[in-house]
Amino acid sequence: MRLTTKGRYAVTAMLDLALNANASPTSLGDISQRQGISLSYLEQLFARLRRAGLVKSVRGPGGGYLLAQPPSEISVSRVIDAVNETVDATRCQGLSDCQEGDTCLTHHLWCELSGQIRQFLDDVNLEQLMQRGDVRKVATRQQARADASISTLNVT
Repeated sequence: MRLTTKGRYAVTAMLDLALNANASPTSLGDISQRQGISLSYLEQLFARLRRAGLVKSVRGPGGGYLLAQPPSEISVSRVIDAVNETVDATRCQGLSDCQEGDTCLTHHLWCELSGQIRQFLDDVNLEQLMQRGDVRKVATRQQARADASISTLNVT
């Protein structure tokens, strides 16, 4: 399976955006600080997420990003697709040319696994992730750490 940091970071950033969504937009700087993802990388990801219609940007002071749809309508697979990631477990990317141009013995097994992974990610949306106790616990800890970091900067 080839789910690289691009896909993982996109899902993480979208979940952070959903968890911290209130009436005002969330800046990529805030997401960067909470999640430890570089700002320039987030800018690249969010350009793709915006083109896919998953987020909308707000310019100007107090600007940032908002979810373009309710969290219950944004599946993990849509986020991964938006950043051009794949969850294909085959070595041939599903082209059936795994073994010198021909199908290998286990090609269909890996295709089935890819289908199962895809179905799982289709069935999980941001709302469901937001409601998980483990996610809430981590988000609270991250926010406290980010707040403490800001306080330290303001004191010095």
